[in-house]
Amino acid sequence: MYNYETVFILTPVLSEPQMKEAVEKFKTVLTDNGATIENEELWGMRKLAYPIQKKTTGFYAFLEFAGEPTIVSKLETAFRRDEKVIRFLTFRQEKYAHEYALKRRSLKKNAAKVEEAPAEELVEAPQAEVKEETNE
Repeated sequence: MYNYETVFILTPVLSEPQMKEAVEKFKTVLTDNGATIENEELWGMRKLAYPIQKKTTGFYAFLEFAGEPTIVSKLETAFRRDEKVIRFLTFRQEKYAHEYALKRRSLKKNAAKVEEAPAEELVEAPQAEVKEETNE
């Protein structure tokens, strides 16, 4: 099994539920054909570098998955058949790119945990003891 990344751009006229439904459709195509989804990121609405089909923005979605080489053609066929997809790009990760992706995901998870932790748990400054001096 190889590791793959795919980024696809959906048309900007979709509502949020429609966009998530389209992403789930492509995830289903992958899982039905024996792939395992390792990471999913919805990058949201972004400006395109140049107009595509008279559109200047689009919903970006990113998927990392592991599967056999035949799954890529099935996924790209599904992309081509869906009119919601403006552009897509799928490529196989080399060994070092996969290691980097794992490291990036672990750093992202750690950063999310730090943001969720209460402030008291993050910084516990030692309390200085103050001695009261009496001049009696």
